[in-house]
Amino acid sequence: MQLNLPTLLTLLRIVLIPFFLMFFYLPVEWARVAATALFALAAFTDWLDGFLARKWDQTSPFGAFLDPVADKLMVASALVLLVSELSNVLVAIPAIVIIGREITISALREWMAEMGNRTNVAVSIIGKVKTAAQMLAILLLLYREPVGEFPTSVVGMVLLYVAMLLTLWSMVLYLRAAWPVLSQE
Repeated sequence: MQLNLPTLLTLLRIVLIPFFLMFFYLPVEWARVAATALFALAAFTDWLDGFLARKWDQTSPFGAFLDPVADKLMVASALVLLVSELSNVLVAIPAIVIIGREITISALREWMAEMGNRTNVAVSIIGKVKTAAQMLAILLLLYREPVGEFPTSVVGMVLLYVAMLLTLWSMVLYLRAAWPVLSQE
């Protein structure tokens, strides 16, 4: 296995998680900004590693495996922190839906690959839009302070629900694509 820059960026995203957690809980004034900045860096590397891997033709089986794992670890960590801090059912519902969908689709992809039908559940454009919406929602909810007149928390919550709806929609599409194989005797 050769470690190229896209794979190193993916690994960086995983390495950032403990620092993100540490900054989130630090009892200092700048901790929230630092945690938000680390999450923003992780979100940027999520986009950048895929872009560079395709542009430089440095895709690899290990990178294809690791990238969604790193994304899901970072997003799930952030959602769990937000739910624990906000203690609000309005945050808990989309967090559970998003994390539950990721577990379901990961299991579906693994099972479909074993059945030789991996392409039936490939990443769709809806999944990419969902990822963008949830990353932006999490960033805004992590930061939470209004920026001028911009209602950061309100927009973050709206985007979190948009991400949840896209999450459900993409899950239905994945399940529909896999249904012929799932329903075989």
